[in-house]
Amino acid sequence: MSDRWDQTGLKTRVDGVLRSFLDEEAAHLAAVDAALAPVADQLRKAAGHGKRLRAAFCYWGWRAAGQPESDALVRAAASMELVHAAAVVHDDLIDDSRLRHGLPTAHVALEAVLARDGRPDARTAARSLAMLVGDQLIVLAGLLFTTSGLPAAYLARARDLWAVLARELVAGECLEILHTGGPPDTGTSLKVVRYKTAKYTVEHPLLIGGLLAGAAPALRDTYRAYALPLGEAFQLRDDLLGLFGDPERTGKASLDDLRAHRPTALLAETWKAADASQRQWLRRLLGRDDLDATHLHDVRRLMRELNAPQRVEQMIADRVERATRALDGAGTPPHARRALRELAEQATDRTH
Repeated sequence: MSDRWDQTGLKTRVDGVLRSFLDEEAAHLAAVDAALAPVADQLRKAAGHGKRLRAAFCYWGWRAAGQPESDALVRAAASMELVHAAAVVHDDLIDDSRLRHGLPTAHVALEAVLARDGRPDARTAARSLAMLVGDQLIVLAGLLFTTSGLPAAYLARARDLWAVLARELVAGECLEILHTGGPPDTGTSLKVVRYKTAKYTVEHPLLIGGLLAGAAPALRDTYRAYALPLGEAFQLRDDLLGLFGDPERTGKASLDDLRAHRPTALLAETWKAADASQRQWLRRLLGRDDLDATHLHDVRRLMRELNAPQRVEQMIADRVERATRALDGAGTPPHARRALRELAEQATDRTH
Protein backbone atom coordinates (compact mmCIF):
# COMPACT_ATOMS: atom_id res chain seq x y z
CA MET A 1 0.00 0.00 0.00
CA SER A 2 1.35 3.43 -0.95
CA ASP A 3 1.15 6.68 0.98
CA ARG A 4 -2.15 7.59 -0.71
CA TRP A 5 -5.45 7.08 1.10
CA ASP A 6 -6.82 3.65 0.17
CA GLN A 7 -9.34 2.46 2.73
CA THR A 8 -10.74 -0.14 0.34
CA GLY A 9 -7.32 -1.69 -0.11
CA LEU A 10 -6.69 -1.71 3.63
CA LYS A 11 -10.11 -3.24 4.29
CA THR A 12 -9.39 -6.01 1.78
CA ARG A 13 -6.13 -6.83 3.52
CA VAL A 14 -7.71 -6.79 6.99
CA ASP A 15 -10.58 -8.97 5.75
CA GLY A 16 -8.06 -11.48 4.45
CA VAL A 17 -6.15 -11.60 7.73
CA LEU A 18 -9.33 -12.10 9.76
CA ARG A 19 -10.78 -14.73 7.43
CA SER A 20 -7.62 -16.82 7.46
CA PHE A 21 -7.05 -16.45 11.20
CA LEU A 22 -10.62 -17.25 12.24
CA ASP A 23 -10.92 -20.16 9.80
CA GLU A 24 -7.85 -21.71 11.40
CA GLU A 25 -9.04 -21.09 14.96
CA ALA A 26 -12.53 -22.39 14.19
CA ALA A 27 -11.02 -25.56 12.71
CA HIS A 28 -8.98 -26.10 15.89
CA LEU A 29 -12.12 -25.73 18.00
CA ALA A 30 -14.22 -28.06 15.83
CA ALA A 31 -11.46 -30.68 15.92
CA VAL A 32 -11.96 -31.09 19.67
CA ASP A 33 -15.42 -32.61 19.20
CA ALA A 34 -17.97 -32.71 16.38
CA ALA A 35 -20.61 -31.23 18.71
CA LEU A 36 -18.67 -27.95 18.67
CA ALA A 37 -19.32 -27.37 14.96
CA PRO A 38 -22.06 -24.71 15.41
CA VAL A 39 -19.93 -22.84 17.96
CA ALA A 40 -16.95 -22.94 15.62
CA ASP A 41 -19.21 -21.66 12.84
CA GLN A 42 -20.15 -18.60 14.91
CA LEU A 43 -16.50 -17.99 15.69
CA ARG A 44 -15.66 -18.14 11.99
CA LYS A 45 -18.44 -15.69 11.09
CA ALA A 46 -17.92 -13.29 14.00
CA ALA A 47 -15.85 -10.72 12.13
CA GLY A 48 -17.38 -11.22 8.69
CA HIS A 49 -18.79 -7.70 8.37
CA GLY A 50 -17.72 -4.15 8.98
CA LYS A 51 -15.96 -1.16 7.50
CA ARG A 52 -12.75 -1.99 9.43
CA LEU A 53 -12.56 1.52 10.87
CA ARG A 54 -10.85 0.33 14.05
CA ALA A 55 -8.12 -1.38 12.06
CA ALA A 56 -7.79 1.77 9.93
CA PHE A 57 -7.32 4.01 12.97
CA CYS A 58 -4.61 1.67 14.29
CA TYR A 59 -2.92 1.59 10.88
CA TRP A 60 -2.90 5.38 10.54
CA GLY A 61 -1.76 5.80 14.14
CA TRP A 62 1.34 3.93 12.99
CA ARG A 63 1.75 5.73 9.67
CA ALA A 64 1.10 9.21 11.13
CA ALA A 65 4.06 8.60 13.45
CA GLY A 66 6.28 8.25 10.38
CA GLN A 67 6.47 4.47 10.12
CA PRO A 68 6.43 2.73 6.73
CA GLU A 69 3.94 0.28 5.28
CA SER A 70 4.02 -3.06 7.15
CA ASP A 71 2.19 -6.37 6.73
CA ALA A 72 2.86 -7.15 10.39
CA LEU A 73 1.22 -3.89 11.42
CA VAL A 74 -1.86 -4.77 9.33
CA ARG A 75 -2.14 -8.02 11.27
CA ALA A 76 -1.82 -6.16 14.56
CA ALA A 77 -4.43 -3.63 13.39
CA ALA A 78 -6.80 -6.47 12.43
CA SER A 79 -6.83 -7.55 16.07
CA MET A 80 -8.81 -4.37 16.85
CA GLU A 81 -11.65 -5.84 14.78
CA LEU A 82 -11.71 -8.96 16.97
CA VAL A 83 -12.12 -6.76 20.03
CA HIS A 84 -15.12 -5.24 18.26
CA ALA A 85 -16.45 -8.66 17.27
CA ALA A 86 -16.29 -9.78 20.90
CA ALA A 87 -18.05 -6.62 22.06
CA VAL A 88 -20.79 -7.13 19.46
CA VAL A 89 -21.49 -10.72 20.54
CA HIS A 90 -21.67 -9.68 24.19
CA ASP A 91 -23.69 -6.55 23.43
CA ASP A 92 -26.25 -8.45 21.35
CA LEU A 93 -26.53 -10.99 24.15
CA ILE A 94 -27.03 -8.33 26.83
CA ASP A 95 -29.63 -6.51 24.73
CA ASP A 96 -31.20 -9.73 23.37
CA SER A 97 -30.87 -8.26 19.88
CA ARG A 98 -32.17 -10.50 17.12
CA LEU A 99 -30.41 -9.02 14.10
CA ARG A 100 -26.97 -7.69 13.25
CA HIS A 101 -26.02 -6.78 9.67
CA GLY A 102 -29.42 -8.18 8.68
CA LEU A 103 -28.50 -11.66 9.96
CA PRO A 104 -29.37 -13.55 13.15
CA THR A 105 -27.10 -12.61 16.04
CA ALA A 106 -24.84 -15.30 17.52
CA HIS A 107 -27.16 -16.39 20.32
CA VAL A 108 -30.18 -16.43 17.99
CA ALA A 109 -28.34 -18.51 15.37
CA LEU A 110 -27.15 -20.96 18.01
CA GLU A 111 -30.63 -21.24 19.47
CA ALA A 112 -32.00 -22.19 16.05
CA VAL A 113 -29.43 -24.99 15.72
CA LEU A 114 -30.09 -26.35 19.21
CA ALA A 115 -33.88 -26.15 18.80
CA ARG A 116 -33.64 -27.99 15.49
CA ASP A 117 -31.72 -30.73 17.29
CA GLY A 118 -34.54 -30.99 19.83
CA ARG A 119 -32.80 -29.49 22.84
CA PRO A 120 -35.46 -28.38 25.37
CA ASP A 121 -33.36 -25.59 26.92
CA ALA A 122 -32.16 -24.28 23.56
CA ARG A 123 -32.47 -20.59 24.46
CA THR A 124 -30.54 -20.81 27.73
CA ALA A 125 -27.83 -23.02 26.27
CA ALA A 126 -27.47 -20.81 23.19
CA ARG A 127 -26.99 -17.69 25.31
CA SER A 128 -24.30 -19.45 27.32
CA LEU A 129 -22.53 -20.59 24.17
CA ALA A 130 -22.66 -17.10 22.67
CA MET A 131 -21.12 -15.64 25.83
CA LEU A 132 -18.23 -18.08 25.44
CA VAL A 133 -17.82 -17.20 21.75
CA GLY A 134 -17.45 -13.55 22.79
CA ASP A 135 -14.92 -14.50 25.46
CA GLN A 136 -12.91 -16.52 22.96
CA LEU A 137 -12.84 -13.62 20.51
CA ILE A 138 -11.21 -11.38 23.14
CA VAL A 139 -8.56 -14.05 23.70
CA LEU A 140 -8.02 -14.37 19.95
CA ALA A 141 -7.65 -10.60 19.60
CA GLY A 142 -4.70 -10.73 21.97
CA LEU A 143 -3.26 -13.76 20.16
CA LEU A 144 -3.45 -12.12 16.73
CA PHE A 145 -1.84 -8.98 18.13
CA THR A 146 1.08 -10.74 19.82
CA THR A 147 1.74 -13.04 16.83
CA SER A 148 1.45 -10.25 14.26
CA GLY A 149 5.14 -10.35 13.44
CA LEU A 150 6.05 -7.00 14.97
CA PRO A 151 9.17 -6.96 17.16
CA ALA A 152 8.57 -7.80 20.82
CA ALA A 153 9.94 -4.40 21.85
CA TYR A 154 7.29 -2.67 19.73
CA LEU A 155 4.49 -4.81 21.16
CA ALA A 156 5.66 -4.10 24.70
CA ARG A 157 5.02 -0.37 24.17
CA ALA A 158 1.29 -1.04 23.78
CA ARG A 159 0.84 -3.73 26.43
CA ASP A 160 -0.46 -1.45 29.17
CA LEU A 161 -2.97 0.19 26.84
CA TRP A 162 -4.49 -3.20 26.03
CA ALA A 163 -5.40 -3.53 29.71
CA VAL A 164 -6.89 -0.02 29.70
CA LEU A 165 -8.90 -0.85 26.57
CA ALA A 166 -10.45 -3.91 28.18
CA ARG A 167 -11.13 -2.15 31.48
CA GLU A 168 -12.83 0.86 29.89
CA LEU A 169 -14.85 -1.25 27.46
CA VAL A 170 -16.21 -3.33 30.36
CA ALA A 171 -16.86 -0.13 32.33
CA GLY A 172 -18.88 1.30 29.45
CA GLU A 173 -20.97 -1.86 29.06
CA CYS A 174 -21.63 -1.90 32.80
CA LEU A 175 -22.60 1.77 32.82
CA GLU A 176 -25.11 1.17 30.03
CA ILE A 177 -26.67 -1.72 31.95
CA LEU A 178 -26.81 0.28 35.18
CA HIS A 179 -28.44 3.28 33.50
CA THR A 180 -30.80 1.34 31.21
CA GLY A 181 -34.38 2.10 32.20
CA GLY A 182 -33.35 5.09 34.30
CA PRO A 183 -34.23 8.76 33.85
CA PRO A 184 -32.86 9.95 30.48
CA ASP A 185 -29.93 12.34 30.95
CA THR A 186 -27.63 13.68 28.24
CA GLY A 187 -24.54 13.83 30.44
CA THR A 188 -24.99 10.23 31.54
CA SER A 189 -25.62 9.14 27.95
CA LEU A 190 -22.43 10.80 26.73
CA LYS A 191 -20.39 9.12 29.46
CA VAL A 192 -21.76 5.74 28.37
CA VAL A 193 -20.93 6.64 24.75
CA ARG A 194 -17.40 7.61 25.71
CA TYR A 195 -16.53 4.41 27.53
CA LYS A 196 -18.67 1.87 25.72
CA THR A 197 -17.79 2.90 22.16
CA ALA A 198 -15.69 6.03 21.59
CA LYS A 199 -12.52 4.84 23.25
CA TYR A 200 -12.24 1.35 21.77
CA THR A 201 -13.45 2.49 18.34
CA VAL A 202 -11.08 5.42 17.76
CA GLU A 203 -8.90 6.46 20.69
CA HIS A 204 -7.42 3.13 21.70
CA PRO A 205 -6.74 1.79 18.17
CA LEU A 206 -5.13 5.10 17.16
CA LEU A 207 -2.98 5.23 20.30
CA ILE A 208 -2.01 1.58 20.00
CA GLY A 209 -0.82 2.22 16.44
CA GLY A 210 1.10 5.25 17.69
CA LEU A 211 2.65 3.39 20.59
CA LEU A 212 3.73 0.54 18.31
CA ALA A 213 5.38 3.16 16.11
CA GLY A 214 7.12 4.88 19.03
CA ALA A 215 5.06 8.09 18.73
CA ALA A 216 6.26 10.95 20.93
CA PRO A 217 4.07 12.11 23.85
CA ALA A 218 3.05 15.30 22.02
CA LEU A 219 1.76 13.31 19.05
CA ARG A 220 -0.13 10.96 21.37
CA ASP A 221 -1.79 14.01 22.92
CA THR A 222 -2.86 15.08 19.43
CA TYR A 223 -4.27 11.60 18.84
CA ARG A 224 -6.36 11.88 22.01
CA ALA A 225 -7.64 15.35 21.09
CA TYR A 226 -8.72 14.00 17.71
CA ALA A 227 -9.97 10.58 18.76
CA LEU A 228 -12.27 11.09 21.72
CA PRO A 229 -14.67 13.65 20.17
CA LEU A 230 -14.64 11.67 16.93
CA GLY A 231 -15.47 8.43 18.74
CA GLU A 232 -18.36 10.15 20.50
CA ALA A 233 -19.62 11.52 17.16
CA PHE A 234 -19.42 8.00 15.70
CA GLN A 235 -21.73 6.57 18.37
CA LEU A 236 -24.10 9.54 18.28
CA ARG A 237 -24.49 8.89 14.54
CA ASP A 238 -25.11 5.22 15.34
CA ASP A 239 -27.86 6.17 17.80
CA LEU A 240 -29.55 8.35 15.17
CA LEU A 241 -29.33 5.60 12.57
CA GLY A 242 -30.64 3.08 15.08
CA LEU A 243 -33.96 4.93 15.29
CA PHE A 244 -34.19 6.88 12.04
CA GLY A 245 -32.13 4.71 9.69
CA ASP A 246 -33.40 2.17 7.19
CA PRO A 247 -33.17 -1.34 8.75
CA GLU A 248 -32.38 -2.72 5.29
CA ARG A 249 -29.18 -0.64 5.38
CA THR A 250 -28.36 -0.62 9.09
CA GLY A 251 -29.09 -4.33 9.53
CA LYS A 252 -30.65 -3.64 12.95
CA ALA A 253 -34.21 -3.34 14.21
CA SER A 254 -35.25 0.32 14.59
CA LEU A 255 -37.17 -0.28 17.83
CA ASP A 256 -34.36 -2.00 19.76
CA ASP A 257 -33.24 1.09 21.70
CA LEU A 258 -36.83 1.92 22.72
CA ARG A 259 -37.68 -1.64 23.72
CA ALA A 260 -34.55 -1.81 25.86
CA HIS A 261 -34.98 1.80 27.14
CA ARG A 262 -31.28 2.38 26.52
CA PRO A 263 -29.64 5.59 27.74
CA THR A 264 -29.04 7.22 24.36
CA ALA A 265 -28.37 10.92 23.91
CA LEU A 266 -31.21 11.05 21.37
CA LEU A 267 -33.71 9.88 23.98
CA ALA A 268 -32.19 12.18 26.61
CA GLU A 269 -32.48 15.22 24.34
CA THR A 270 -36.09 14.28 23.60
CA TRP A 271 -36.87 13.91 27.32
CA LYS A 272 -35.23 17.21 28.18
CA ALA A 273 -37.41 19.10 25.69
CA ALA A 274 -40.64 17.21 26.42
CA ASP A 275 -43.46 18.61 28.54
CA ALA A 276 -45.17 16.68 31.35
CA SER A 277 -47.75 14.98 29.12
CA GLN A 278 -45.13 13.98 26.54
CA ARG A 279 -42.93 12.52 29.27
CA GLN A 280 -45.87 10.57 30.62
CA TRP A 281 -46.49 9.15 27.13
CA LEU A 282 -42.82 8.20 26.79
CA ARG A 283 -42.86 6.50 30.22
CA ARG A 284 -45.71 4.26 29.11
CA LEU A 285 -43.88 3.38 25.90
CA LEU A 286 -40.25 2.84 26.86
CA GLY A 287 -39.21 -0.68 27.74
CA ARG A 288 -42.23 -2.40 26.19
CA ASP A 289 -41.54 -5.47 24.05
CA ASP A 290 -44.74 -5.13 21.99
CA LEU A 291 -43.76 -1.94 20.14
CA ASP A 292 -44.66 -1.85 16.45
CA ALA A 293 -44.36 0.37 13.38
CA THR A 294 -47.06 2.73 14.65
CA HIS A 295 -45.15 3.35 17.88
CA LEU A 296 -41.97 3.94 15.86
CA HIS A 297 -43.75 6.50 13.68
CA ASP A 298 -45.14 8.29 16.75
CA VAL A 299 -41.78 8.41 18.53
CA ARG A 300 -40.03 9.71 15.43
CA ARG A 301 -42.68 12.40 15.03
CA LEU A 302 -42.33 13.51 18.67
CA MET A 303 -38.54 13.62 18.43
CA ARG A 304 -38.71 15.74 15.29
CA GLU A 305 -41.26 18.09 16.86
CA LEU A 306 -38.91 18.60 19.80
CA ASN A 307 -35.86 19.02 17.47
CA ALA A 308 -33.98 16.24 19.25
CA PRO A 309 -32.42 14.78 16.06
CA GLN A 310 -31.25 18.26 15.03
CA ARG A 311 -29.56 18.79 18.39
CA VAL A 312 -27.81 15.43 18.14
CA GLU A 313 -26.71 16.33 14.60
CA GLN A 314 -25.21 19.52 16.02
CA MET A 315 -23.43 17.51 18.72
CA ILE A 316 -21.95 15.34 15.97
CA ALA A 317 -20.86 18.34 13.89
CA ASP A 318 -19.25 20.05 16.88
CA ARG A 319 -17.26 16.94 17.74
CA VAL A 320 -16.10 16.31 14.19
CA GLU A 321 -14.96 19.94 13.96
CA ARG A 322 -12.99 19.60 17.22
CA ALA A 323 -11.43 16.35 16.03
CA THR A 324 -10.28 17.65 12.66
CA ARG A 325 -9.07 20.93 14.16
CA ALA A 326 -6.77 18.91 16.45
CA LEU A 327 -4.90 17.71 13.35
CA ASP A 328 -4.05 21.23 12.17
CA GLY A 329 -0.91 21.56 14.23
CA ALA A 330 0.08 17.92 14.21
CA GLY A 331 3.61 17.19 13.07
CA THR A 332 2.50 14.30 10.88
CA PRO A 333 3.06 13.55 7.20
CA PRO A 334 0.48 15.28 4.95
CA HIS A 335 -0.82 11.96 3.59
CA ALA A 336 -1.53 10.78 7.15
CA ARG A 337 -3.43 13.96 8.02
CA ARG A 338 -5.51 13.53 4.88
CA ALA A 339 -6.26 9.94 5.79
CA LEU A 340 -7.32 10.85 9.32
CA ARG A 341 -9.57 13.61 8.01
CA GLU A 342 -11.21 11.23 5.55
CA LEU A 343 -11.59 8.62 8.28
CA ALA A 344 -13.39 11.20 10.40
CA GLU A 345 -15.83 11.80 7.56
CA GLN A 346 -16.32 8.10 6.87
CA ALA A 347 -16.97 7.37 10.55
CA THR A 348 -19.64 10.00 11.00
CA ASP A 349 -21.19 10.83 7.61
CA ARG A 350 -22.82 7.47 6.93
CA THR A 351 -26.19 5.88 6.34
CA HIS A 352 -25.51 2.51 7.99
